[in-house]
Amino acid sequence: MTDARTTGDETPTLVATDTPSAAEMAVDVGVLVAHTAETGPERLRSFGERAAADAADELGSATDVTWRFYLEAPRRLPDTGRRRPAEFLDRATHEMVEGPYDAVLVVTDAPLVSSRERFVPGLASPLARVAVLSTRNLRRAPRGRPPRALDDAAVRWNGATLLVHLLGHVLGAGHSDGGAMAPFEFRPDRRAVPPMDADVEAYLHRIADEIPAEEATPRGPVGRLAFHARSALRNPSRVIGAVVNSRAPLLPLSLPKLSTAALTPTLVIVFSAESWDVGFNMDDVTAALFAVASVLVAAGYLFFAQNLSFPRKRHRLVTEQTALVNVAVLLVLVLAMAGLFALVWSVMLVVELLVFPPDLMSNWPSLEDPTVGFVDLVRTGAFISTIGVLSGALAGGLESRTIIAHLTLFRDRP
Repeated sequence: MTDARTTGDETPTLVATDTPSAAEMAVDVGVLVAHTAETGPERLRSFGERAAADAADELGSATDVTWRFYLEAPRRLPDTGRRRPAEFLDRATHEMVEGPYDAVLVVTDAPLVSSRERFVPGLASPLARVAVLSTRNLRRAPRGRPPRALDDAAVRWNGATLLVHLLGHVLGAGHSDGGAMAPFEFRPDRRAVPPMDADVEAYLHRIADEIPAEEATPRGPVGRLAFHARSALRNPSRVIGAVVNSRAPLLPLSLPKLSTAALTPTLVIVFSAESWDVGFNMDDVTAALFAVASVLVAAGYLFFAQNLSFPRKRHRLVTEQTALVNVAVLLVLVLAMAGLFALVWSVMLVVELLVFPPDLMSNWPSLEDPTVGFVDLVRTGAFISTIGVLSGALAGGLESRTIIAHLTLFRDRP
């Protein structure tokens, strides 16, 4: 990659680099400052510069490549409320493509919350290669004392340690028993960045050649689709890991609007004789294909209708990281819709088995064979559930565009 980087009319500044290594490879990190009205942009910018400078040498030593940090123009947040890390993902992926960068670090003074609604000092997304660092926890002082200043020595060195820790997660390193990758905790007496332990350093050395991501300029929708598919096939473990960690089939339980929109019409349809007539006369293969089609259509509709791809703005250049993010989000939506189908189906079976009078169907003249077996109940419930999934996607949607990315991409602890 070259040193020339531009974003619109602004030129990012090279603020930190480690001692150049013998290797020709370099990792370029974009640093985004997102400040509230409580903290001026220059103060937060200075903190980010110091943290990058303090962390660069340790990162270079651990990976045996040169790390370069480029500071983008600060952006002001509209309020001082708490933020999910996914709320910064759109701008981060935009800058990653525009840079282009191998990773992006967001530095903010807004409080940061995890997927479990806990306040945390920072979170990382290995798949998106985006880390978000909040100074709010770092500045917290013991009760009765004013908050620490951003230029306080404890804030400086704990911030640099957290930066190294988060970028270690970005590269796929887990928590270790000691060193910079030990579970992060604020230590008032910290005055240096702890080194990586031997196991983590050996791991980072092994993956060093994978750090620079592939870039492409695909032509048209088909070219973009092919690049996304190729990126996913090159990195199946990263995509699968993000999807598994998201607990995607359980997501409908976190989306009450979607689940309500899916369940409400089915509770009416299940008492309709016409739905039973269709369900009884539908063969098993047709019912299964209809269920699969409804899940895929619902996921595709949500992905495109709510513009869940990253970055939101279309760019000529596409990076492998943004492609992997989009593939993971789409797969999570597919599994979430499958989970919604299972939820509605289970409710339909409960209604059919426990609420319906057992002899009610035998009195409906529309049914040629009034004998109702368990397989008939399962098939009819599945048919009604497909309608619920489609209505949930069309009428309910997602309460927030960021919730899928928040639960899919970011770890729930620093």
